[in-house]
Amino acid sequence: MKKLLILLLALTLFSAGCVGNDDEGTTKVVAETLQESPHIEVIHFHGNNQCYSCQAVGAYAEETVNAYFSDELNSGKLIFRHVNFDLPENKELSQRYGAAYSSLWIGTYTEEGFSAEQNMDVWYKIDNKTDYMSYLSKVIDEKLAGL
Repeated sequence: MKKLLILLLALTLFSAGCVGNDDEGTTKVVAETLQESPHIEVIHFHGNNQCYSCQAVGAYAEETVNAYFSDELNSGKLIFRHVNFDLPENKELSQRYGAAYSSLWIGTYTEEGFSAEQNMDVWYKIDNKTDYMSYLSKVIDEKLAGL
């Protein structure tokens, strides 16, 4: 019941329009996104305006990958990005993932192809950063183990 209420609240915030930053520093998506070597992408998709919850999902995800996966980030086995789906240069990547609202996606690139999975559970964990980071690090570990 509590999860349902949180989800309804989050959806209400999305439909009411988030307020917040005008993210001009969004990573521009370029051709290296589709690297041929097996890797995982963790992408925080967002629009021009973000509410507190939207910002927390992205900030905690970035903090998680930096804290737990620095070797994988440096090697290119793991890529993290904040992607503003409202920017024209990010349209192709947003469509590839199916991102149309603030969300956290994990893309897996293997020799067999590409698969993407939206992680909704992170929204239920933003009230506890430690729990969020522990949860997301386990999800990423599982994805990396499957490469």
